[in-house]
Amino acid sequence: MPQLESIIQNDGSFFDLIIIGAGPAGLTAALYAGRARLKTLIIEKALIGGMAATTDRIENYPGFPEGISGMDLSHKFEEAVRKLEIPIYYGDVTTISRDRSIIIEGKKIKAKAIIIASGTETKKLGVEGEDRLRGRGISYCATCDGPFYRDKNIAVAGGGNSAVEEAIYLTRFAKKVSIIHRREKLRADKILVERALNDPKIFMIWDSIIEKIEGEKRVEALSLYNNATKIKTKIPMEGLFIYVGRTPNSSFAKEVVNTNKNGFIKTDQEMKTSVPGIFACGDVISKSLWQIVTATGEGAVAAESARKFIEEEYSDNAKKTITA
Repeated sequence: MPQLESIIQNDGSFFDLIIIGAGPAGLTAALYAGRARLKTLIIEKALIGGMAATTDRIENYPGFPEGISGMDLSHKFEEAVRKLEIPIYYGDVTTISRDRSIIIEGKKIKAKAIIIASGTETKKLGVEGEDRLRGRGISYCATCDGPFYRDKNIAVAGGGNSAVEEAIYLTRFAKKVSIIHRREKLRADKILVERALNDPKIFMIWDSIIEKIEGEKRVEALSLYNNATKIKTKIPMEGLFIYVGRTPNSSFAKEVVNTNKNGFIKTDQEMKTSVPGIFACGDVISKSLWQIVTATGEGAVAAESARKFIEEEYSDNAKKTITA
C-alpha cells in the first residue's frame, strides 16, 4: 500500500481528480479517468469492491451467465485500474471543501475535481442488545461470518434482495435460517423469493419486528412483535444477520453538497452535485435502484463529466491568464 507521504511527495499535493471510494462506481470512474490521462488518486477506507465484494454470488451483472462472486468481480475491476497505474490509498476522508480539497489523516490534498463514490453501509436495527452483542452473534456480513454458524439456528432480518440472498447463502452452514420480515410479502426479486420459499432450511416469520436481542455473552434469543396479531413472543436464536436497509457514507460531505433527508447525495443526470467540480455516483447518491450495473454506469458518467469540467474550467482560466 502506498504511503500518503510518498503519494504527496511523488505526485504533488494537487491532482486532476480525487475519487473517494473504490467500489464498482469508484473503480469504473477511475478506469475512465485513467484512460483520459487524468492524474487520479483513489481513496478507500475499508475494502476494495465495497459491499459488492462481500456478496457471495452475483447473478445479474452482464457478461457472467453463470454468475460470479463479489470478490472475484471486484478483483477484475481492480486489475483494470491497476494497469493504468492509478494509486489507491487506504484511509478515511474526514472533510471535503467547496474548493475541491480534502482532509485525510490531517493532511490537505487538492484536486481540480472530486468524485464521491463512498457507497453505503448496512443500517442498524437500533434495538436493545444490538451494539452490545455485535460480533457475538450479530453480524452484517454473511460472507464474512457465515462459516462461524455451522449447524446453528440463526435468523436474517430484512426482506429485500440482500436479506434473501444472504439467507440462501447461510443455508450452506446453518441448520435452520429464519427470515424475519415486518411485512407479509418479501420485496426481493421473484427468482430469489422462489428459491427461499422452496428451500427446506429457510423458514419465514412474517409481519414481525425485532424489539430486543437477548443474551449475556452471545445472542441467545430474539423478542418479536407481530404487527398483525399484536402478540409478543420470544424465540431462541444463536445468531442474527441484519439487512434492513442502507445508510450512505456521506457524513464528510453533507455540509458541502446537497443531500436528501436520508443523507443520500443529490445529483443530476451528469452526476453533478450542487457544488461545481464535485460529482457523485454509485450507492451514495439519491436514486431508485441500487445495483452494481447502475453504479458502474454512473461511475463512467461521473468521470466523463469531471473530465469535461476540468478541460472547460482550467482551459478558460489559462486563457484569462494569457489575456491578462
